[in-house]
Amino acid sequence: MVALVIAEHDNATLKGSTHHTVTAAAQCGGDVHVLVAGSNAAAAAAAAAQIAGVTKVIVADAPYFADGLAENVAEQVLAIAGNYSHILAPATAYGKNILPRVAAKLDVAQISEITKVDSPDTFERPIYAGNAIATVQSGDKVKVITVRTTGFDAAAATGGSAATETVAAVADAGKSAFVGRELAKSDRPELTAAKIIVSGGRGMGSAENFHILEPLADKLGAAMGASRAAVDAGFVPNDWQVGQTGKIVAPSLYIAVGISGAIQHLAGMKDSKTIVAINKDPEAPIFAVADYGIVGDLFEIVPQLVKELG
Repeated sequence: MVALVIAEHDNATLKGSTHHTVTAAAQCGGDVHVLVAGSNAAAAAAAAAQIAGVTKVIVADAPYFADGLAENVAEQVLAIAGNYSHILAPATAYGKNILPRVAAKLDVAQISEITKVDSPDTFERPIYAGNAIATVQSGDKVKVITVRTTGFDAAAATGGSAATETVAAVADAGKSAFVGRELAKSDRPELTAAKIIVSGGRGMGSAENFHILEPLADKLGAAMGASRAAVDAGFVPNDWQVGQTGKIVAPSLYIAVGISGAIQHLAGMKDSKTIVAINKDPEAPIFAVADYGIVGDLFEIVPQLVKELG
């Protein structure tokens, strides 16, 4: 058995999601190869070769791979798919855009957002907003899998010495073109990669009140997040949203401020190592998953926390 991991990268560096996916691939048994499809992506390929547990890096380099267009990357995966028993990608927007196309062309059922590998053909994945875990066994010759990165530790970024092989790039599919990208700029850590997250909910009351959380996030070096209720109310941008329909996170510390704990939000953060909840309602569902809970007025408690942190 040999597993293929589709690397998520920006041509210069690998995204952290790739390291988590390598761990899942290794648990499937056999060797682990990594495909880097990009443009002038030698740096990303070199980083992939250093990941512990990777035995080969396959590089496909062409200008039309520069922006990770799913139509082109999927065709490159299909060109080498016959060599692999498992094809995996992170369950990010990148992986979710590519692998369904691969599964459809291979005429196999995709296994989505796995959180555990029980055996080479059996996997666990959350359903019903994480309230139940489904065990899925696949009889397909090739297993096409997206990996929920919060379910697996990241493979070490160094220690590997994989061989690198350059393969011929497939032709440009010509079905899509990259138009532009608007990136949210912030001095804070990226939400899905942050070790500490401070999130606010509907209880914050307004967009202006979210500024109360900034000193706390600054003291902790934390990313800032929000519940869907806060996003829908227009308090904060969409890319702050944590939850079933937002970003799935599992930081070392998650501080939920004014968040009641709707099931959709819990699905996105309940795997956090330590959860601290601040809410004036002692019956709020967030307290059921919190390691530490503070019942009280957030507008009094948060400034006190900042003061205590010095």
